[in-house]
Amino acid sequence: MRHYRVEEQDTARGSEPWIEFQRSPDLSTGLYVLAAGELDEQEPHTEDEIYVCVSGRARFVTPSGECDVSPGSVIFVPAHEEHRFVDVTEALSLVVVFGPAEGSRA
Repeated sequence: MRHYRVEEQDTARGSEPWIEFQRSPDLSTGLYVLAAGELDEQEPHTEDEIYVCVSGRARFVTPSGECDVSPGSVIFVPAHEEHRFVDVTEALSLVVVFGPAEGSRA
């Protein structure tokens, strides 16, 4: 077992928007942070992905729909689907889970 705390990962990531803090062949987990007003420039991933909003507010947009994002929001994105956080009105902090591990299908 391993135990992680979001605030510790936030400190560890420094000025980078992304830090991966857990990795196994079948799963990886990280923290993704966007400041208020920041543009989300990520590209589609080759793995399925789950976002869990820890703090902040934004909208999430994909070709198949969009939704408001706030603490407690959980979003599933299938592999290869275009997606983006927009209108980040409060600093956004998201736990991100990839299955299998990020980049393993690239």
